[in-house]
Amino acid sequence: MILDEVEVLRAERVSPSFVRVELAGPGLAECGTPGALYDQRMKIVFPNAAGALPSFEDMDESWWATWLKIPEGERGCMRTYTIRDLVGSGADTRLVVDIVVHAPGEHSGPGNEWALRASAGDRVVVLAPRLGHDFGGVEWSPGTATRLLLAGDETAVPAIRGILRDLPADATGAAFVEVPTAEDIQRDVARPTGLELTWLPRGDAPRGASLHAAVIAWLTGTAETAPEVGDDEIDPDLWETPVHSSSGEQVAEATRVPMDDTPYAGLYSWIAGESKVVTGLRRRLVNELGIDRGQVAFMGYWREGVAMRS
Repeated sequence: MILDEVEVLRAERVSPSFVRVELAGPGLAECGTPGALYDQRMKIVFPNAAGALPSFEDMDESWWATWLKIPEGERGCMRTYTIRDLVGSGADTRLVVDIVVHAPGEHSGPGNEWALRASAGDRVVVLAPRLGHDFGGVEWSPGTATRLLLAGDETAVPAIRGILRDLPADATGAAFVEVPTAEDIQRDVARPTGLELTWLPRGDAPRGASLHAAVIAWLTGTAETAPEVGDDEIDPDLWETPVHSSSGEQVAEATRVPMDDTPYAGLYSWIAGESKVVTGLRRRLVNELGIDRGQVAFMGYWREGVAMRS
C-alpha cells in the first residue's frame, strides 16, 4: 500500500454537492491496481485542529495501530473515499477524489469542513493501493451475472461512475443515482450502451424515497414507497457482499450467481449509500423478493446524524 503525505494541486466546487480534489506527490508514482479501478476505496487523513498531519515514519506495527497510538487531538481525522480517477504516470501521477459536501452545520464532519476550504498547496496523508500489492477495497464482483443493478446516493456517485466506466462494452442492466439537486447530475459518465443510467434529484423529498421506488419498479414493474426502517433495525456497520457479512452470517468463499429460471436469475445488485436507505432495500430484495444472498452487495457508506470513525 501507499501511505504518504501528498499535496493538493487543485480543488474545485464542481456542483452544489461535490468538491473535486486533485492530489499529487512522488509517493503516488506506484499508485494503482492490477486491474480496473471499479469502486476502489482509499483513505485520507486530514490535518488536526492545529493544521498538522500525523507521522507514520516510525511505524513498527500496522498503520492502523500506529495511527491509534497517536493522541486523538494530534492525529487528525481519517475518512474513506472512492478513487475517482488516476491521471498521469510515474512521478506525475495524480489521484482525483470527489468529496460530497454540504453547508456547515450540526452534522458537518471533518471531510466536509476540509473540502469546503481546500485549496492548492494544502497537504493530507493518503492510504491508497500500490501496484503489485494486495490492497483490497474493491467490492464489485458480479461473477457470471448477465444483468446488473447499481443504486446509490451522492456518496456512491464516484464508485458507480468508476464501475460504469470499467464495465465491458456488452454489459446490460440499470443504474439509479439519487443526488441532492439537479445541478449535481454528472453528464459525462461513460457507460455501456446497454446499461441505462437514471439520475434522481432528491429536492425536498425524503432521503432514499425516489431511489427505493426506482429500484423496485425496475425489478418488479410495480410502484411502491420506501418502508419505514427503525433505528434498531440498522446495522451501523452494514457491509454485505457475496463473500462477506458484517452481521457475522456465514457466507461461501465464492458464490456463483444463480442462472435458474427464477425471475432474478443472472442478476447482480450493488447498492451503497446511507445505511437506513440501504437497509430498507436489502430487506426488500433479500427477505421479501427472495433474491439470492450471493447476488447482492449492500454497503452502508454512512449513517445520517452519526459521525463515521474512518
